[in-house]
Amino acid sequence: MLSTGALRAHLLAARLAGPVATSREVSLRSYRLFAARDPRVTLGLDPERCWEEPDLLRLMAEKCGVSDDPAYVSGHDVIDPERTLAALDAFAGRLSHAAVRRSPVLLGTGHPHRLLGFYVELAGALSAAGCPVLTPAQGRCIDITTRFGVRTYNLDYVRGVAMVREPGARAPGGDTGAHTHSPLPVRVVLESAAEGRGRLPELVVGDHGWVCGAGQLGIEAIGLADTDDPALFVGEAEGRVSVAVPLDDAVQSAYYRPLTRYVLNRACLSQ
Repeated sequence: MLSTGALRAHLLAARLAGPVATSREVSLRSYRLFAARDPRVTLGLDPERCWEEPDLLRLMAEKCGVSDDPAYVSGHDVIDPERTLAALDAFAGRLSHAAVRRSPVLLGTGHPHRLLGFYVELAGALSAAGCPVLTPAQGRCIDITTRFGVRTYNLDYVRGVAMVREPGARAPGGDTGAHTHSPLPVRVVLESAAEGRGRLPELVVGDHGWVCGAGQLGIEAIGLADTDDPALFVGEAEGRVSVAVPLDDAVQSAYYRPLTRYVLNRACLSQ
């Protein structure tokens, strides 16, 4: 079993925590946009309270460990590895609870190039524990607004993990997918499951709009979030996201493997 100390060292060495690649400028811009209720950063969450920039900075300092100094406006942002470890333990706890109950689960990612492997291993372990891993609406077309205008994507699943692809990008089931923050994919999936009288998930695991979109609809959701993703932490503070794990969500995919081992061990789901 990977020890807490070994994982802490890995988090810092891989820059998953500590000084991360996400810049302070990018994080502060996200806080400004969130305060303005810009849908590009609210990720499907409709906050209950008015979150101004100072409120968000204080929240992110509490949840992630970023500097709460408003005068610090440039350079690398910082994530406290102790907060990451504590959140990973809570994340593992929710997976364990789902496994014990054999709850239906849905996994989806807006970061398939980096995080697909992490979620695929979770999906396999949950399935082995008896949890139905849901895959509704495969192949459904979804129109998503991007900085390049509205684009049509196809919903696909890779070993139980949902993502979206640009049409014709690769054959279904391949490992490439599109980066997206949109909550539309999870809404389409949940609507499809409800219309087909299929099972709805009792737990959604993922990032970006997958987590916030599900949480907004009252489904328990847990996920990973960077310092420029305040929506997940606001959702956690307001009780619509169960666990938001602070870490850099765009490092090399191989760097997440020790996290997978740690989480599965803590959840008693190691295969």
